[in-house]
Order: sequence, then structure tokens, then C-alpha cells
Amino acid sequence: MNSYDVIIIGAGASGLMCAIHAGKRGRRVLVLDSSNKVGKKILMSGGGRCNFTNLFVEPENFISNNPHFCISALNRYTQWDFIALVEKYKIPYHERKHGQLFCNDSAKDILNMLLSECEKVNVVIKTLCEIQQIETVENSKVHPSARFKLTTNLGIFSAESLVVSSGGLSIPTLGSSGFGYDVAKQFGHHVLPTRAGLVPFTFTDGFKAVSERLSGLAVDGTMSTDAASFNEAILFTHRGISGPAALQVSNYWQVGEAITMDIFPTEAEVELAESFKRLKQQHPKTLLRTHLYERFAKSLVLELQTLLWPTHAETALGQLSDSTLEDIAHALKHWSQKPSGTEGYRTAEVTLGGVDTTELSSKTMESKKQAGLYFIGEVVDVSGHLGGFNFQWAWASGHAAGQFV
Repeated sequence: MNSYDVIIIGAGASGLMCAIHAGKRGRRVLVLDSSNKVGKKILMSGGGRCNFTNLFVEPENFISNNPHFCISALNRYTQWDFIALVEKYKIPYHERKHGQLFCNDSAKDILNMLLSECEKVNVVIKTLCEIQQIETVENSKVHPSARFKLTTNLGIFSAESLVVSSGGLSIPTLGSSGFGYDVAKQFGHHVLPTRAGLVPFTFTDGFKAVSERLSGLAVDGTMSTDAASFNEAILFTHRGISGPAALQVSNYWQVGEAITMDIFPTEAEVELAESFKRLKQQHPKTLLRTHLYERFAKSLVLELQTLLWPTHAETALGQLSDSTLEDIAHALKHWSQKPSGTEGYRTAEVTLGGVDTTELSSKTMESKKQAGLYFIGEVVDVSGHLGGFNFQWAWASGHAAGQFV
């Protein structure tokens, strides 16, 4: 039996960060991953550029049934701590809108940095490892402090501390599974219902044909549900609606609920109606769509016209009443559609729900039910908004556990 101080299940962002900080404390660390190579989600994130953190990290950027849980870890390992590490390795990066930080070159820079830090503190990483059984042991003859025994296809391993950082259910092609939730349940933990987050919307009604015709077209706007609103780009796809606004709203959307789009986000409804009335005075013989072509793609304007003011499509502005123009302005500011669902875990960037945080220590990430057992990263019921927040949770939760395992 191979004995270690710490075994970490999952060589993703949180697992590698935990390994680094445990190793810095002189702990003998083994990281096991079922995949053929480590950090796959890091490598594909941000279009291969890795949106590794955000300049503006607040607790409000995270979703959890226990919203205060994330605060302790985020305060103890901030975005500035991770940026300092990136700068220490001289990795070139840049800021995009909303404080998002991306590598200039490749996400490989971030992964290589983490692996280099692991190497410095003698972390052992094994891939293609299938864990067949996890048991607790008492009075181990192999190692007096061992609490856990793992039977795998690579042999039997024991450790005093066991860290679950195996991720959620999102993007199964990268090797994700519900393994971490199974471990939690094995040790008596409550796992909150999971669902796909940061995921595009799909449609099965007449709007599906509209989205297909507009596929590839993006427009800046505000998308809302009853619970949240985001001002970002809205992208039409052959399946429905994607883009940053849709991904953000998907975290708050409930099945059966409509989403509302406002494609004039910088103008109040009254202002938009007044601008239409001015056009009526100045260009009474023209059609409304003619003026909207100056702002939007022709294909979008024609779809909007068919959906929102079909009976007035061929009516000159001068023939439209002020109340009709007000109605059109209202419709453009409150363009409502009801998704049939989302694309699901196949394309989701994060998994909502997970291991109930009320049963974990917010300081150490340790289980309150089983000494020496820790849960970090996406497997926990903490999910970030789009824009580097999920990586920051991975760094922060991994660092928190790394101080105590």
C-alpha cells in the first residue's frame, strides 16, 4: 500500500491549487485523475485563453443555497493573490470588459504554472486512475495516521486526508461525472439537486425557426428573468439563444419561465417612444424598419417586425398613432420568449447545486461528518457568474483546504 499524507481526487483547477499549498506545508501529496491528462477544463476555457480570474470579485458573483459560505475562502485567497502568481511566472495577460482577465497566448500557460508549482513541492500526479473503492481505516498498520484507503486500478493508496475536487457534471466529454457526489453521499452528506449552469437556451416553438434564421448574429442587450438581469451580448444560434447574457441568466432561469430581452438597453422606454414620434414628424412617409436598419442587422429587424408589429409593417410612420409607436417601443424593450430548456450539461460551463455547504467548514472545507474529508471547487454548492469567477472559487477553495489537509 502506498501511503501519503493527502490524496486529492481530481487534477483540475481546485485540486492542483490544493496540492500546491498542501505541498508547501511539507505534506506528501498524491493527486489522482481519471482522465488521460490533467487540467482539461483549464485548457479549453475562455476559447483556449483561460479567463483565469476577474478584477471585481464580490460574494454577489456567486450562487449558493448558503450565500455566506464562500466569503471566508474568497477573502483569504483573492484575485490579487492569483494575479501575483501569474505575474511571477511572467505570463502575459489582458483585461476584457467587466474585469475579465485572459491569457494573451494560451491557457497552457496557466496549467504549466500550476504543474511547475506542484513539481517544486514534490506533488505526485497519476492519470488514468479509476477509483474502485474508498474506505475508512482505523489503527492502520501501514501508516498510523491513515484514515482513508483507496482501491484503484493503479494499486491501493492510503492517506490521512482525502480531498474531493472531481468537479461537477458539466461537459462530460472532458471526463466529468457524478463521482464526487457519490463520495459525499457515501459519507452521509446531503447533495443539493444539480442542474446545468452558464448554458445556452433552446426552443421548440416557432421561435426555433427565428433563431435558426438569425444564427450567428449577436446584439448587445439586457436579458432578464424574474430573479436576475444581465447587460451583455445576446447571440442567436441554430438551437436558440446563447452569448454572455443568456449564459448568465441561465443560472437563474426556471423551467417554464419566460426570458425577456431588451435590445435598446441604453434608452428608457419613454425615450425610445419619443424618438419614434420624432421620426414620425421628420420622416412621415418612411417605414419604421428603414430607420431600425441603421442600428441593427436587416435580418433582425425583419424578424422583429414580423413578431412585434406585423399589422403595421407596411404602414408609413405618419399613419401610425402615437399610442401604436408607444406599444412598439414597449415590445422592443420587453421582447419575451419562453425557452423549452437549455443545452444541458453537454455545453454547460458549470454545475449548479452540489455538496451542501452547511455540512462543510467555510474555513477549512472539511466535512463536519467525517474527519479528514474535504470538498472543494465545482463539486460544492457554490457557482460563479461568467467571467473568471468559477476559477477564482477553485483557487480560493483549493487554497483554503490546502492550509489544513
